[in-house]
Amino acid sequence: MITLADVVKFFHRGTVNEVLALNNVSLEIARGDCITVIGSNGAGKSTLLNCLAGSFFPDSGTLRIDDENITTWPEYRRAKFIGRVFQDPMRGTCGAMSIEENMALALKRGMRRGFSLGVKAADRERFRAQLRALDLGLENRLRDRVGLLSGGQRQAMTMLMATLVRPRLLLLDEHTAALDPKTAKQILDLTREIVERDRLTTLMVTHNMHQALDFGNRLVMLHRGEIILDVRDAEKAGLTVQDLLERFYTASGERMESDRMLLG
Repeated sequence: MITLADVVKFFHRGTVNEVLALNNVSLEIARGDCITVIGSNGAGKSTLLNCLAGSFFPDSGTLRIDDENITTWPEYRRAKFIGRVFQDPMRGTCGAMSIEENMALALKRGMRRGFSLGVKAADRERFRAQLRALDLGLENRLRDRVGLLSGGQRQAMTMLMATLVRPRLLLLDEHTAALDPKTAKQILDLTREIVERDRLTTLMVTHNMHQALDFGNRLVMLHRGEIILDVRDAEKAGLTVQDLLERFYTASGERMESDRMLLG
């Protein structure tokens, strides 16, 4: 169980640019939950993920994983059990290192590191088998620099690396938004396969409401730093995009003539 209790986060507090990004957010995430997170720009979606990842500490409130209070844990300490894929395909890999070197680093996440071979023969065979499943031909390019790959190939690698060691929480921050439609669909299909196969507890931020309705077992909508909608299972499965727009209007009191404002 992952629990956020009364989490508050300000940016530029005490200045004319003060922003209340998270306003007493409370959320319980059960093991195996796959949650899509939607909301307009500035609603607090990425802030929520950054707070969980440890990119900053909340101003107040607590974060717990099972019985551990991780509110003040630094990002590197949380990284051993949190996998993350960013919107920018370049952020999840090191372009100057080879494919196998990147994967070796991901395999050692959270482990103590001494002096040994960076990539062992047994690991290399494991990497080759896992890359083969992507059907991108990367299993034959283990020593190629990652910087030579396309954005879609790098994002597929990042997805694989984020889940190479089974994370207790997977964070996906609009991870298909920077890709062309065909590649985005391939990455989303890969995401679905991995998340369902390993039953990963997942939070996926998206601006695509069709994607938000189709993916996962639960949907959370944020507005001005607050959760205004939280639906799951059968209730979520029965919703349409128009239903979401109406729910947004009812919860926020703001009228939307189309989905452009919510998705913008």
